[in-house]
Amino acid sequence: MMNGVNEMNAANLEAERMERKWHGEPVRETSTATIPLQVRNLAVAYHKKPVLSNVSFDVPEGQLIGILGPNGAGKSTLIKAVLGLVPKMHGDVEIFGRSYRESRRRIGYVPQRESVDWDFPTHALDVVMMGRYGHLGWFRRPGKKEKELAAHCLEQVGMGDYMYRQISQLSGGQQQRVFLARALVQDADLYFMDEPFAGVDATTEKAIISLLEQLKKQGKTVLVVHHDLATVEEYFDHVLLLNGRLVAAGPTNEVFVPDTLQETYGGRIAMIGSRTEKGQV
Repeated sequence: MMNGVNEMNAANLEAERMERKWHGEPVRETSTATIPLQVRNLAVAYHKKPVLSNVSFDVPEGQLIGILGPNGAGKSTLIKAVLGLVPKMHGDVEIFGRSYRESRRRIGYVPQRESVDWDFPTHALDVVMMGRYGHLGWFRRPGKKEKELAAHCLEQVGMGDYMYRQISQLSGGQQQRVFLARALVQDADLYFMDEPFAGVDATTEKAIISLLEQLKKQGKTVLVVHHDLATVEEYFDHVLLLNGRLVAAGPTNEVFVPDTLQETYGGRIAMIGSRTEKGQV
C-alpha cells in the first residue's frame, strides 16, 4: 500500500480541478511553494544497513501529522534526514518548494529529550533564546526583544516561574516544555517534534497537545513522532505509517485502520473496535 492514499488524493484533486475548469469555475493551481514538505525516494542507511527505503510523501499545510511505527522503524531517522542531520543515500526533500538550507528559518525542531546534555550549565531562558539565533545572523547577540519573546514563550508552556532555573534542575516534563518554548520562539511554519510526549506526566501531555492545537489554528504544520496509538485518532489529522518503508500516509480516518496497522506492526498490535489497545506496541 505504498503511498496509495496519497496517490488517490492526488487523482481526486486533479479530477476536481479538471471538472471546475470544464464548467468555467475558478481553479486554484497547486504550487510546491505552498506544500510544507515533499519527500521523494528517500533512503537512509547506518553502517551500510538500510533504515529507510524509497520513502515518498507530501505533507498537507496547517495539519497535525503523527509519524508512527514500531521501534526501529526509522521514525526519528526520517526527521533527521529531512533536516540534514544524517546523510541520505539518495532522495529529494523540498520544504515549501525549496531546500532545507533555504527554508531553515521556517523550521522548528524539538529533538528527543534523551539526546540533549541537560548537565550543560545554563538556565531555561538561555535555552529558549537559542531558538532566535537563526533570525539574528552571525554577528548579533540576543537583546531585550529576544529576552522578552523567550520569556513570553516560557509563559505559554507554563514555565514562566522557572526561566532562571538551571536546566539540570528541571524535571523531565519541565525540560520538554523548555524545548517546546524554544521551538515556539522560532516562530516557524513547519515543526518537527521527536517524541514530545515521551516520559511526561498527564498534565504536561495536555499542555503539549493544547500547544499543538494552537499552532494548527495559526496555520502551522506539525509532524510528531508518536508511540501511544490510543491517542492517535484524538491528536492527529494525518498519519505516516513507517516500518523501514512508508506503509501508508493520509488522513487519520483513512489510514489509521486495522489493515494498515497490521501491515505496519505485524502481530504486535491488538485492536479494540476501531481503536488500538494502549501499550501494545
